[in-house]
Amino acid sequence: MNSIHINCDLGEGGRYDNELMPLISASNIACGGHAGTLESMHQNVVLAMENKVEIGAHPSYPDKVNFGRISMGIPAEDLKLSIVAQILSLKQIVEAEGGKLTHIKPHGALYNDAAKDENIARIVIDSILEFGENFAIYSPQNSVISKLAEGKIKVVFEAFLDRNYNENYSLVSRSKPNALITEKEFVFQHLLSMYSNEKIICENGQKIDCNASTFCMHSDTPDSVEILKFLQLKLKENNIQIQHS
Repeated sequence: MNSIHINCDLGEGGRYDNELMPLISASNIACGGHAGTLESMHQNVVLAMENKVEIGAHPSYPDKVNFGRISMGIPAEDLKLSIVAQILSLKQIVEAEGGKLTHIKPHGALYNDAAKDENIARIVIDSILEFGENFAIYSPQNSVISKLAEGKIKVVFEAFLDRNYNENYSLVSRSKPNALITEKEFVFQHLLSMYSNEKIICENGQKIDCNASTFCMHSDTPDSVEILKFLQLKLKENNIQIQHS
């Protein structure tokens, strides 16, 4: 049976983290920038370890008011210090529980800015390199950060199973009504196209290449638990299982 790697952003104040965790391969845990407290980090680390799910840090611009979804013009050194502090806070909790932090996935506007802005991408990369460990970074393909990280950090290309795409690999803005894909069968067909056919079907119908090796389901997408349970069944029918560590 083939396997597929599905990740989910957790610890963001949602009510369903404990239901989502058994259905995924990797967790990206909010670590205080856009959401997350020491308590929520600890709870999700324990959940992840109990369910044999990889643990990653989900740092963002330090902006809980806007949930990290708006770009911030803050000094480079301040942003780097914030990112390092966020990762460190989660890393310490993981290691105290006897686990291992495996990857870093920037959140929201930081993720999008690092994909297209060389200065922001370098700040994120430099922040990760501060730890001197073999952390992978989740990144969209054809992005600035993935190119700058080559030879420095392992890059894991990511695609989104609950979001529509533009033909330049950017996500359709959340301000548009068709940004999210929430109908279970549509999510499955979107995922199957990316995984099996290696093609993203964009909002305008155009197909672009997809070489992602992990696929993200947002925990705050409506009916996220039901969607993942449906995907688990449909994938099994197609001889595909959700990967666990």
